Amino acid sequence: MHNSRRSFIQQAGLLAAGMMLPGGLFAQTEKKGLSRNIGLQLYTLRDQLDKDVKSTIIRVAQIGYKEVETYYGYQGEKDKGTFWGLKPSELKALFQEYQLATPSGHYQLNDYLTRGNGDPAALQPQIDLAASLGQQYFIVPVLPLSLWDKKLTTDDYKFMAEQLNKAGELCKKSNLQIGYHNHYWEFKKLADSNTTGYEVMLKNTDPALVSFELDLFWAVKSGVDPLKLFSQAPGRFVAWHVKDMDKKNTASLTAAGNENKTSMQLLSGVSFAEVGTGSINFRQIFAQAKQAGVQHIFVEQDKITIDPFDSITKSYNYVKNVLVK
Repeated sequence: MHNSRRSFIQQAGLLAAGMMLPGGLFAQTEKKGLSRNIGLQLYTLRDQLDKDVKSTIIRVAQIGYKEVETYYGYQGEKDKGTFWGLKPSELKALFQEYQLATPSGHYQLNDYLTRGNGDPAALQPQIDLAASLGQQYFIVPVLPLSLWDKKLTTDDYKFMAEQLNKAGELCKKSNLQIGYHNHYWEFKKLADSNTTGYEVMLKNTDPALVSFELDLFWAVKSGVDPLKLFSQAPGRFVAWHVKDMDKKNTASLTAAGNENKTSMQLLSGVSFAEVGTGSINFRQIFAQAKQAGVQHIFVEQDKITIDPFDSITKSYNYVKNVLVK
């Protein structure tokens, strides 16, 4: 367990360096089933939050965002039950002061989802944090880091599905629902079958307990059509991460020839774009929001090449004026 956690902290340093890296329901548009309250995954502004959390949150609210999604557990021992040095009660008060709702948060369950480990020690303390913030969705953000470069099998993903079901039961006691957020690994063909880990998790998790936060970028970047997912599992995608893809860099990460490349080799070559400036057909995807079941939309960008606040403003304006208009 300790080695796994140490590995997580080391890899998290790479995440923070930019290698790669859901409330009551709000009023929705009748046409699309979409909330007009656009959210931001705060990981997008991780560097700014580390420097000055209050001024960063003020800027987010001034741009027009109405929801924010937190993240926790990426910095190991540095987190210690706080968010950028703030206790949950202090962060909740800050959000309320600037009229920001936080329906969702990302929480680290690396050990808990690792087959052969399954350590639940991190689960309840983080559920308590999410409940303290008044969140409704407790989202697992990433595949356990120790599994990134392993040839995973159907049983590996069945174990994770079973663990998510168990966690879902526990979350329910705190009025939370657990959800899973994807990257590209979940869409790779499994070593022992012609299916993917994502399909296994969809099939083996209880819809009443486990939902999914679909990162649209990583799905498309993995050669997956989100519309097919919505058709296969309607209503299960309670939240989306909305970020665009560099038009000059659209090759699938699961394409032939990438099988033996390491995660870091692949992730280091990924590039992003502000929403509406890249290659993803968001109009087509947003037209199927009702079928997907989406209630919350979070803009996110893992790596930004312009001023971060200009970036999230451009993405916000496109989502607001084009996609949920």
